[in-house]
Amino acid sequence: MVQRCYDEFGPIFTVPIANQRLTFLVGPQAQEPFFKLGDDQLSPQEVYGFMKPVFGAGVVYDATKKNRQTQFQSMANGLRASRLKGYVAKIERETRTFLKSWGESGTIDLLHALSELTILTASRCLHGNDVRENMYKEVSELYHDLDQGVQPLSVFWPGAPTAAHKKRDVARGKMVELFSKVIKERRADGGGKGSDGTDILSIFMDIKYKDGRPITDDEITGLLIALLFAGQHTSCITSTWTSLFIARDPAILAKVMEEQNAIFSANNDDASSSAIDYDKLQEMPYLHNCMREALRLCPPLILLMRKALKPVPVTITSCDGDKCTMKKHVIPAGDTVLVSPKVGMRLSSVFEDPDSFDPDRYAAPREEHKTPYAYLGFGGGMHSCMGQNFAFLQVKTILSVMFREYEIELVGEEFPECDYEAMVVGPKGDCRVRYKRRSG
Repeated sequence: MVQRCYDEFGPIFTVPIANQRLTFLVGPQAQEPFFKLGDDQLSPQEVYGFMKPVFGAGVVYDATKKNRQTQFQSMANGLRASRLKGYVAKIERETRTFLKSWGESGTIDLLHALSELTILTASRCLHGNDVRENMYKEVSELYHDLDQGVQPLSVFWPGAPTAAHKKRDVARGKMVELFSKVIKERRADGGGKGSDGTDILSIFMDIKYKDGRPITDDEITGLLIALLFAGQHTSCITSTWTSLFIARDPAILAKVMEEQNAIFSANNDDASSSAIDYDKLQEMPYLHNCMREALRLCPPLILLMRKALKPVPVTITSCDGDKCTMKKHVIPAGDTVLVSPKVGMRLSSVFEDPDSFDPDRYAAPREEHKTPYAYLGFGGGMHSCMGQNFAFLQVKTILSVMFREYEIELVGEEFPECDYEAMVVGPKGDCRVRYKRRSG
C-alpha cells in the first residue's frame, strides 16, 4: 500500500482511517524531519503505549521525559565501546559452545538456531553470568510468552482479554519476581558472585533519577525486557537473512571467506579456531556491509511511528536539469506520522538496482548509504538505535565463527520471503541450511 501510494501521490501522503489521519513520509527529504525533530514535536510516547503491559509502568515510553532520559543514558553507558570490547569474548564463547552441538555435518533450520543463539549471547551480556548459567531456560520461556503477547490486536487493544495477553501478563509478573531475586542476591554480596560487573543489569541497578529516587526492581526488569525485545528481534532476524544471502551467492561467500582468512590466518593460525577481538571485528568491512544490505532489503520493522504534537514542516526540492522547484508541506498536529524503511530503502533514486543484494553499494566510491536519511537500517539522526553497535558486534561475531567453522549451503529451492504478516518481519519459507565442518 505504501509503495502504491508513493508511486501515485509522491513522497508525502495522508491516509484517513476511521477518525485518524496517517501521514506517510517516503524518501530522504521527506523522512528528514521524522528523524531530526525532537520528542516535543514528533512524539513516540502516544503511539507505542501498547507496549506498556510488556515493559511495565514508568519504563521507556511510559516514563516521564526526565526519567526516560535517565533510562536511555544508562542504556547508552552499557553499550559504549569500552563495554562492547568485553562482550566479544562472551559472544564468541557462547557461539562456539552452541556450535559444538551441530557436530561434523547436518541440516538445521537457521532461523530457529540463530534465534536460540542470539538470546543466549544477549543473556550473557545483558543479564550477567548468574542469570545465563542458572536461569536461562526460565528467562527464555518467559520471554517467549511476552513476545507472543504482542500481536496486531495489541496495538489497538493492549488489554484485550485474550489468551496471549493473559500469558503475557503472567510472564511479566514472573520475570519481575525472578530478577528481583537476582538483584537482592547481588546487592547482598556486592555483586561479586553473580556478576563480573560488565553486564547491563549491573548498570541498571545503580540508576538514580534526577529527583534522587532509586530505580525499582520492576523498572529494572522492564528495561531489561525492552533491550531484549529490541536486540533479539533485530539480531536474530538480521543474522539469519545475512547468512542466507551470503550462502545463496557463491561470489559473495567467496569474498566473505577471503576477508575472514586474511584476518585470522595472518599468523599461520587455524582460521576456524582463531579468537576474535574487538579490533578484528573492525577489520571486516565486507561482512559489515553484508549485514547492512540484509537490513536494507529485509528490515525487521517495516513501519516507524510518531505522533505530531505540533505542526511539522516538510520541504521537498525536485530538480529537472538546472531547474529546481521547492514545495513546502505542513503536517498538522494530531496526525500519526509514519516512515516505512521497507519502501524508503528500495527507492531506485537512491539505491542502484534496489532489489538486488549488493554489499558493495556501501563501499567507496559508491557509498549509497551516505545520502542523509536514506539508509534506515537502525533509524537515523537523533533517533538512531543506540544498540546498533552491539547488534553489529553480536551478529558479526556469530557469523564470523559460523562461516569459519562450517561450509554452509541452502537446502530449499525457493529463497525465503519476508513475512509481512508478522509484527516483526522475519523470513517466511524454508530457512534450512546444510552444513559441513571445514577441514584444516
